[in-house]
Amino acid sequence: MMLSVISRPFADHFFLFNLFRYITFRAGAACLTALIVSFVLGPAVIRWLKSVQKQGQPIRADGPERHLVEKKGTPTMGGLLILGSLTISTLLWADLRNGYVWAVLFVTLGYGALGFWDDYLKVTRRNTRGVPGRTKLIVQTAIGLATAIWITSLARGPLATALTVPVFKEVVIPLGFLFPVFGTLVMMGASNAVNLTDGLDGLAIVPTMIAASVFTLIAYLVGNRIFADYLQLNPVVGAGELAVFCAALVGAGLGFLWFNAPPAAVFMGDIGALGLGGALGAVAMVTKHEIVLMIVGGLFVVETLSVVIQVFWYKRTGHRVFLMAPLHHHFEKKGWAEPTIVIRFWIISMILALIGLATLKIR
Repeated sequence: MMLSVISRPFADHFFLFNLFRYITFRAGAACLTALIVSFVLGPAVIRWLKSVQKQGQPIRADGPERHLVEKKGTPTMGGLLILGSLTISTLLWADLRNGYVWAVLFVTLGYGALGFWDDYLKVTRRNTRGVPGRTKLIVQTAIGLATAIWITSLARGPLATALTVPVFKEVVIPLGFLFPVFGTLVMMGASNAVNLTDGLDGLAIVPTMIAASVFTLIAYLVGNRIFADYLQLNPVVGAGELAVFCAALVGAGLGFLWFNAPPAAVFMGDIGALGLGGALGAVAMVTKHEIVLMIVGGLFVVETLSVVIQVFWYKRTGHRVFLMAPLHHHFEKKGWAEPTIVIRFWIISMILALIGLATLKIR
């Protein structure tokens, strides 16, 4: 049972219990709890994954040559650790009477389950194909649309089905019944974008944590009427509780990074990448900052575009724009060391996060 609910009857008599009323306290506690759970469960989870995946994650034969040597035998499905610690921490510290919390958990675990299925097929069949692309898109669409309709039903007023535009405070685009469709595309796009970025040790998880940190602040601000009015943001009643979820995501990500740091002891796998991307998309939808997610998660957008451009141009001309897609593999082919690529991409993510935060004040 959620700790803040348990402590509520004692809040008026004991100062310590009164802290549970504050989202900021519970967000910090959720981050720390997820981190500790990751540290505690991590070694056991990795040992178990190694025992059931004798040869580790299948490596693409057409990928960078060094991966066939350096990453051979490393187990995948480390996203189990991320989603497990994230869920435990959220259930402990978030207000479970808040519908947005359950909606975001639903898409996170739903996409995570799809990723588990994909990883399982890859490991058992010893190839990189997994779930057929069409099947994966159908399942993503079904989960995403159900979540988008759920989130829309929880929102209030005309803003429930509208798209807001950063910087321009008066610009609100009413989408009406198309808004759940738009929300579905946001969640699917974010999910697949994180998945495409997950190709080097630590490459996907740090930008995900950076984006989650930004949305921890955004969720808190739009959920607080005073701060939202001061910054001229569109307030969303109840959205502040997602700050606890996002903070737990940061803690879970930090815990996973401890084991995923080069050379990785475990890979995230589709279970982690699809689930975390869907989570970011859902939080962006609730807080009405879908466009800001595209800025903050610009690295994911660029990685996805590199694949789209590569496939499109190769089919039309028979020539490649990049040495290899996604983009991080292009730089590998150019001879960049893996830590160089990863750290530079982290820096780019931090810069984009600062730009995204700047939109909160520039009006």
